Amino acid sequence: MQDRMSIILFSGTLDKLMAASILTGGAAAMGMEVELFLTMWGLLAFRKDADPTQMHISADFAAQESQMLQVMQTKKVPSWQENIESAKEVGLVKVYACGMSMDLFDLHHEDLTLVDDVVGVATFAERAKEGKITLFI
Repeated sequence: MQDRMSIILFSGTLDKLMAASILTGGAAAMGMEVELFLTMWGLLAFRKDADPTQMHISADFAAQESQMLQVMQTKKVPSWQENIESAKEVGLVKVYACGMSMDLFDLHHEDLTLVDDVVGVATFAERAKEGKITLFI
């Protein structure tokens, strides 16, 4: 098994994007290879025209959203995008868009930010099975 963390990012909510980006940065800093597989709403968050001010946290925690956003702003917490950019500078991080989700939402690689390539589920699954950690967010 390789020192690789594979993350399937299904959700596009701010709290889950933050969690995925922090895990990515931590694993990259530890010298692990990290692969993010963006599908469905997770993929939509990576659109170049996505408006970060319109992102919300998961419905389960909606009551704490304004408090969370205020604390993040006060403490100058980097955005999830900045976390992924930093992780790519620190280690071997690849971000893959799901080809089926791309077709579903009529997106093209040039419509996305931070994405290295578009792959199918089989390609990602083949790579993930060789790694040590696989997470679904």
